[in-house]
Amino acid sequence: MSGLRAIETTVNGRRYRRSVEPRLLLSDFLRQELGLTGTHVGCEHGVCGACTVLVDGHSVRACLMFAIQCDGAAIETVEGLGTPASLSPLQESFRANHGLQCGFCTPGILMTCVDLLRKHPTASREEIREGLSGNLCRCTGYEHIVAAVEALIRREGGQE
Repeated sequence: MSGLRAIETTVNGRRYRRSVEPRLLLSDFLRQELGLTGTHVGCEHGVCGACTVLVDGHSVRACLMFAIQCDGAAIETVEGLGTPASLSPLQESFRANHGLQCGFCTPGILMTCVDLLRKHPTASREEIREGLSGNLCRCTGYEHIVAAVEALIRREGGQE
């Protein structure tokens, strides 16, 4: 008898049905089963935030969640934000405000910011910093990332 479990989930608006091992991590499911390699695996302990995705509208660490826990859930990954030819407003703000460094942690930071902005569309500088506190980046002091989020808030609020 196989130990595989059938799951059905929606990822970036597309429905998937797969049979997976019960211990398969969500990060591995996204990367290996679906080929969505934007979700990066850094520490594998939920500390760095590189694997952050949204599950049913809430940010989660994909390295700490099993794929079978997402049966019936809607998942959003960085691939669902935009394309190289058509960046999302958040991605464009990161580009314009130099919020990118090496890029390894950027997908997780972007997904954290999506969650933050949906819940707090007029977040203050302090709230942005607090919202990003669970994402570690060794390449930046976060100033440009915070500036990118602030610029988007101003633009979305019609202040630019």
